[in-house]
Amino acid sequence: MALIYELVKDRRVYSVDADSTVLEAARLMMEHNIGALPVMRNGDLVGIVSERDIMNRVVAIGRMPGTTKVAEVMTANPKSINVDETVENGLFLMREFGFRHLPITDGRQLKGLVSLRDLLLRYVSQKEAEARRVAS
Repeated sequence: MALIYELVKDRRVYSVDADSTVLEAARLMMEHNIGALPVMRNGDLVGIVSERDIMNRVVAIGRMPGTTKVAEVMTANPKSINVDETVENGLFLMREFGFRHLPITDGRQLKGLVSLRDLLLRYVSQKEAEARRVAS
């Protein structure tokens, strides 16, 4: 089974500072067509903020995105997966905890962010390749 980091190693990692506003985070997500951002403070991963967090914790309850800090609405201390873990392990973590995005780390260093869609596409393509090998 493929390593999870292989899925994202060639992608730029976008992140947001915990003291940034939700509006800044939303604009960054929109600009780069991504659904979540790792949240950093002094170089350390301290959280993750997703479109769903913004919708449920800001917009739906009438908070102001331009003045609300990311740190106020992020999911703090997110689970992460190490660069040497497999795609299958990533899928297990996401299913077990209900995540749609999972930070990839190497020790304390953020190396990437993988989405459920990334993992499912890779998993399905691997299973299709295995089925073709068996059929031939």
